[in-house]
Amino acid sequence: MRRVVFNQKGGVGKSTITCNLAAVSAQQGLRTLVLDLDAQGNSTRYLLGSQADGLTVDLAGFFDQTLKFNLHPRSTAEFVVPTPFENLHLMPSSPALEELQGKLESRYKIYKLRDALDEIADRYDRIYIDTPPALNFYTRSALIAADRCLVPFDCDDFSRRALYALMENVQEIQADHNRKLQVEGIIVNQFQARASLPRKVVAELIAEGLPVLQPYLSSTVKVKESHEQALPMVHLDPKHRLTLEYIALHDALRTD
Repeated sequence: MRRVVFNQKGGVGKSTITCNLAAVSAQQGLRTLVLDLDAQGNSTRYLLGSQADGLTVDLAGFFDQTLKFNLHPRSTAEFVVPTPFENLHLMPSSPALEELQGKLESRYKIYKLRDALDEIADRYDRIYIDTPPALNFYTRSALIAADRCLVPFDCDDFSRRALYALMENVQEIQADHNRKLQVEGIIVNQFQARASLPRKVVAELIAEGLPVLQPYLSSTVKVKESHEQALPMVHLDPKHRLTLEYIALHDALRTD
């Protein structure tokens, strides 16, 4: 199962959600891979900590290889690195992704990621793809390669407006490139149950028939500590409320 975590709005928690769902998956014994397609590299830093410095393989190297003729190209598996967590591997980001984007788009390399994941499909039970906060080459590549799309939502009006445009974009990718792609659900992030606005906005989304997933992810300062220590919540504090929400959310996702 390949899931892309995508929202064109920044700051909604894409990387945090990607890494924490992947960490739960790996802890449950599932062979799990994370792809970090965002040049900012937040997922890479979150999962590797200081080990992210000095990497010799990354996704920029993978995509750069597709632009060149090579009699003996490196396999997709050679661009995967282990993380400190059992069953959890990573295809790391690189700032060089930014400068490669124009070349990749002009050479129409939009299906290369899908082909690469097909190549290593038997190695992993779950694949999570973190994306940039924009509908660009990398995001389109991820949507073409994925089975399901998860949409982080942080309960404000700007996110709500962006949500409708996002759903249209996903539908277009589905119609033109990837018939099996489905919006699996909206993940309500940084939810404050005592505040009236988040409750109102989420209730309206549900009333409109949008696929809002349960449980909602609570707002907590513990997330910053998790980032600083490069420890997903299930490893930082297994009994924390947010950790239990991530586990429940992971277990609620479809397995087929």
